[in-house]
Amino acid sequence: MPRRYIFIPILLVAILTAGLYLFFTYRRGSARTLQVFDWFRDPFSHPELMMTAETRCADAPFIFPTDGLVGFIWDDSFRPGHCHQGIDIFAGTEVGVTPVIAAYPGYLTRMADWKSSVIVRVPDDPLQPGRQIWLYYTHMADQNGASYIASDFPAGAKEMFIEAGTLLGYQGNYSGDPNNPVGVHLHFSIVENDPLGNFKNELDIDNTYDPSPYLGLPLNANTNPDTIPVCE
Repeated sequence: MPRRYIFIPILLVAILTAGLYLFFTYRRGSARTLQVFDWFRDPFSHPELMMTAETRCADAPFIFPTDGLVGFIWDDSFRPGHCHQGIDIFAGTEVGVTPVIAAYPGYLTRMADWKSSVIVRVPDDPLQPGRQIWLYYTHMADQNGASYIASDFPAGAKEMFIEAGTLLGYQGNYSGDPNNPVGVHLHFSIVENDPLGNFKNELDIDNTYDPSPYLGLPLNANTNPDTIPVCE
């Protein structure tokens, strides 16, 4: 048999394997995504899917950080190679309207060049005492980078103690590209501590924790592939 014919079945198997991988990976969250886009068309159509700021689900240690619908959750996949590192909470309002509050006490830092983000150091993880974690809040600016972060936390603020419920700012749609804003929402994630006591790169899901047990909600796409999380 000519060598080229030997490679045809191998190629077909490779294509089939890749196709199955993409199907089973990127169908995860597809039903939820359809619900989210349906909700975008009429944000007031499903009030039962909305969470309220300061809500505490069961005995979870964190309070919910803003009003809105939890549209995308931890490890949702939107495109090949992408794994969502936190949760996206959509208020269904205009920019600069919906408050964002601290989910847990800690020490807030806002880097000098951060227009829409703050990060809060929690020295003692409530679920694993002795471990330090970081709580990251972002998209608190308009599409041009005008900040909606509370004036108490100017650029360059460092290690400012805050209580749970402290106003941090307001939901915005800042993406870094004025021509391509995101939908108005809060992105919230729980970030690992590095060996030197600093926060790791939040853009890598391997540097973040599943937020489900911290908020008492099904926020892991591996165990909740389809539904919009709400507090039971």
